[in-house]
Amino acid sequence: MLQNYLTIALRSLWKSRVYSGINVFGLALGLAAAVLLLLWVQDERSYDGFHAHADRVYRQASTFSQGGQQQTWTGVPAATMAFARREVPEIERAALLASNYDVTLFSYGGKNFIEKDNAVYVEGSFFQLFSFSFLRGNAKKPFANGRSLVITETMAKKYFGPGWERTDPIGKVIRTDKKEDYQVSGVIRDVPANSHFAPIRFFFTMDIYAANFTRNGGNGDWKTIDVDWGNYFYEGYWLLKPNTSPEAVARKLTDIHHRNQKESAAMTYSLQALADMHLYNADGSGEGRIQTVRIFTVVALVILLIACINYVNLSTARATKRAKEVGIRKIAGAGQGQLFGQFLGESLLVFALAFAGAMALIAVFLPTYNDLSGKTMTLNLLDPTTLTVLGLAMGATVLVAGVYPALLLSSFQPLTVMKGKLALGGGNVSFRKVLVVTQFSLSIALIVGTLVISDQLAYVRRKDLGYDKENIFSFGMRGEMNGRFESIRTELTKQTGVLGVAAAGGDIINHGSSTGDTDWDGKAPSRQFIISPMAVDQDFLSLLGLQLTAGRGFTGAKVDSISYILNETAVAQTGIRNPIGKRFKLHETNGRIIGVVKDFHLQSVHEKIAPTILYYNPQHCYRVYVKTTGRNAAEAIAATDKVWKQSNPDYPFEYAFLDERFNRLYRDDQRTGQLFNYFAAIAILISCLGLFGLATFTAEQRTKEIGIRKVLGASVRNIVAMLSKEFVALVVVAVVIAFPLAGWAMRAWLENYAYRVALGWPAFALAGLSALAIALLTVSYQAIRAAVANPVQSLRNE
Repeated sequence: MLQNYLTIALRSLWKSRVYSGINVFGLALGLAAAVLLLLWVQDERSYDGFHAHADRVYRQASTFSQGGQQQTWTGVPAATMAFARREVPEIERAALLASNYDVTLFSYGGKNFIEKDNAVYVEGSFFQLFSFSFLRGNAKKPFANGRSLVITETMAKKYFGPGWERTDPIGKVIRTDKKEDYQVSGVIRDVPANSHFAPIRFFFTMDIYAANFTRNGGNGDWKTIDVDWGNYFYEGYWLLKPNTSPEAVARKLTDIHHRNQKESAAMTYSLQALADMHLYNADGSGEGRIQTVRIFTVVALVILLIACINYVNLSTARATKRAKEVGIRKIAGAGQGQLFGQFLGESLLVFALAFAGAMALIAVFLPTYNDLSGKTMTLNLLDPTTLTVLGLAMGATVLVAGVYPALLLSSFQPLTVMKGKLALGGGNVSFRKVLVVTQFSLSIALIVGTLVISDQLAYVRRKDLGYDKENIFSFGMRGEMNGRFESIRTELTKQTGVLGVAAAGGDIINHGSSTGDTDWDGKAPSRQFIISPMAVDQDFLSLLGLQLTAGRGFTGAKVDSISYILNETAVAQTGIRNPIGKRFKLHETNGRIIGVVKDFHLQSVHEKIAPTILYYNPQHCYRVYVKTTGRNAAEAIAATDKVWKQSNPDYPFEYAFLDERFNRLYRDDQRTGQLFNYFAAIAILISCLGLFGLATFTAEQRTKEIGIRKVLGASVRNIVAMLSKEFVALVVVAVVIAFPLAGWAMRAWLENYAYRVALGWPAFALAGLSALAIALLTVSYQAIRAAVANPVQSLRNE
């Protein structure tokens, strides 16, 4: 019997090969797209899930509240952890981490190696709190002494050669650019890519940082990091005991801070679950990557649903073609259950072919997909997670698309069918119309999403940042360059193509420093205020095109060392009226406000412009900005490279133009936009396939009517209008449904940006017109083909 069912199924598919091809290709394309999207979603949701106690690990976050506004960041004072270890019994283990921005040049065996932003200081407990696999050394005692470091497997190969496993790397000495020696005390497997620790390659013991902190005089009265309440440079991780409330622990951490820093009543702490760190903002809001994950999950389901609707529509529309077959089989004794099994089997055969096609498409396009998404996803059919994704996608497809057509076909009454009186009821026709409307509503919503995302990304690119980023490149001073900026400036300004040179103590593209150590006349003793400080030289404002709205800039005079320039947001939030000449204190330096600069972005447009203070201190400026003519940029770069090599022959010259760095800052946004566009296009293509198939079948069904109308004088235009108007009406209904849905979804996505485009009517109008045009083009081909056919031939065939 099974062989008979298979033979009938294959014969039926071949007989209707055009429709079968549309079904198989549409399902294959939809399934492939959905699986690729769900693999991306699964990768995003899997971050740091491999740690043994991931469900009990939290990162501490600091929140500063002022005037109804809140600012949350992941930096915390080290003192919080020292006190909490003694006073909070719900804590099972804790670990402190600090980024290491100092070391860039390592040497071993007479070779130099450049490392960038991949080193941190951690306590030994870090390796007990997190589940990193040690290949050499052990997690219980990762650091042998106060000059130890743990490296990853990739670094072991890089420094000690591919056969490092055959030698013992423990105790080998790596030297830094500060001529300091560190002993390797452990080697761990590379941190998985789906971890926010993935970039880290070197783990120095926190003892080094603590010793340097004390040796350099500490922070005012705080001489050791365990009593330092002023620096928010650290990240604090906590492993809580089972069944512990993170909210209760956070309240205790806040109480500890308030007891020791009575003037910091506006500062509170919260704990963010390890599983949420990659997807959510530090304050726990849903305005992080979780929005993109949710959108891509919905898009995957939408694409799968559209593909299923295609199948259901074409299968039910062609039901009358197989009515006599059903009648004959029922008269011959076949029961409804047998017929249901037969038609469900045919659906399963289509799904099997579609599944094979989907796997082939995924295999072909996965490398390109990884390049577009910036990930390294694989389709391992033995992986439980992959099997789950495939199983859910396939199961949902079979359930949604396979059962209903099989039930409909198997329910025909034999006598009605054999008398030729079968006509699908109005309910079935209406159901198909609902499916078409649903399909195009979802497609139109995706078109709106594509247009809004494109508009927002274009807005980001053209937004006035408050400074000039064109034809300016920057580089960080290293080694012997430090302390020699004035001579470097003098040399560079002589070069062809160089219009100006300036320096700053930070990166204007993504400056992350902040402090609360400020004071001014009229400030309430209990008031907390977080501001971003940046050291600059006298040419920084003019070179970057920063606009003063009041006062003056720096001139390099001695008095500038006790002078400050605030941005408009800082003036507004401090409440200082007529700020020029007013007292302002930053850390230990009392000075005067000499200028107010127009607001400019120090971070991405995802964030609101923060209060910023510029102070004159060339000795704290380690980043150089060079403005070129544009035409002679190559000569300016070559000249700078020459100056660099005279001071730092061991370091490679690394520079970047500000506009290029700005674009890299939004690389994830650009990738998201690209992926959304591609998958929206796939959804629209699948919808068009279904509409094409349905239009083809409608034209076939009405062949006799078309022939009669043409004999009676109907023109080609009349016939095309008759066949098209029903589909156009359905698309118009879909437009009305899609707009509110798309508006809600896009408003939620735009919440990720502090500065965003208005959700106006042009995107909706263009999406609606595009949908109508696509529908007309899709239907018109078959309509015109039917309209120009010979009516005599049509009537003879009938």
